[in-house]
Amino acid sequence: MKSNRAWLSIAGAACLEVVWVIGLKHASAPWEWLVTGMALLVSFFTLIAASSKLPAGTVYAVFVGLGTAGTVLMDMIWFGEPFKLLKLVLILVLLAGVIGLKLVTGDSRTKEVS
Repeated sequence: MKSNRAWLSIAGAACLEVVWVIGLKHASAPWEWLVTGMALLVSFFTLIAASSKLPAGTVYAVFVGLGTAGTVLMDMIWFGEPFKLLKLVLILVLLAGVIGLKLVTGDSRTKEVS
């Protein structure tokens, strides 16, 4: 897995994290629990695969940061959580930190050793 592909897979895993976190709160039918469980398994499998190519600490921080931001936004958009400007500003700060971590993280595991 190349570095850019690994980062893209982390973004996908974070999207699946949003699905399973929302599912843990809102699932009631068996098929909803099945989707929740599958999203959880695939997101963690993808996270583990990406961690083998990139620094684990940064991978986890990006995964959790994007998942948290996505979950808060989906709660506001789909489930009527009150919109608060300060909450949106803090999500933007969180995303800035996640993007900053990605930008400063060297891909030392993907470099060839001579």
